[in-house]
Amino acid sequence: MRIISVVGYKKSGKTTLVEQLVKVLAKYGSVGTVKHLHEHSLNTPNTDTWKHARAGANIVIGVTGSELVKFSHDNNLISALDELADAGMDFAVVEGFKDSQLPKIALGDVEAACVVKKLDAPESADIEEIVDIIRQQPEYHTLESLIHKIKRSKEIEKAGAIGTFTGIVRGRTGEESTEFLEFEAYGEVAWQKMSEICADLKQKEGIVNVLMHHRTGIINPGEDIVYIVVAAGHREQLFQALREAIERLKAEVPIWKKEHTLNGEWWVHDTAGH
Repeated sequence: MRIISVVGYKKSGKTTLVEQLVKVLAKYGSVGTVKHLHEHSLNTPNTDTWKHARAGANIVIGVTGSELVKFSHDNNLISALDELADAGMDFAVVEGFKDSQLPKIALGDVEAACVVKKLDAPESADIEEIVDIIRQQPEYHTLESLIHKIKRSKEIEKAGAIGTFTGIVRGRTGEESTEFLEFEAYGEVAWQKMSEICADLKQKEGIVNVLMHHRTGIINPGEDIVYIVVAAGHREQLFQALREAIERLKAEVPIWKKEHTLNGEWWVHDTAGH
């Protein structure tokens, strides 16, 4: 999933630009959106769903013939993006969240980080140019989004099994406690090498498809680092390819991790060691 955020002050035309982008992006794939509502509440008091939540339900889902609305607690931008990725969206357009690290289209004189395009107003936007910028953004994946992608591939009818590997941050190694890990990739070389590994493994007998994704930046204990998904004709072929994918990722892909512990910090070349 490729992501863009549209930011600006109130009445700057953010929603208008989001609408324009969604209409064009829909020609290239499925589109999901996220709207920052600040402190507004959508679960109207005294409705049945509100009563469910008040009674202690952690998640409440309302379903009609044409809508599904989910109410839950402790949400943030990442959980919203994960929902869209899990649903198999190709693109996500976020309205707001100017303090995030997402790539942004900035309207007017708003101050924001990671701005890739600045506009005076929606009317001055070259939508096709912005869509090209969005399509060049790095992909955002969850394990579910990779499984969706595998299942949409043309060769999936040859598969009898799908296997996955998820590497997470280990919080304790022996007596050492990890505060967090920091991952840094060697530019496009890392992603190209992962593509080469996947292509090589697809040549093996019985292997239908292989996908992998490695997160970068700061990742906390218990959070996901890397996903690998393999589709194969039979489970014996699947397990062998999945193991080889993990080992080759560790040995060949130029991604470095920095260990942050209570006793210090250091860089290590070992991507899947946690």
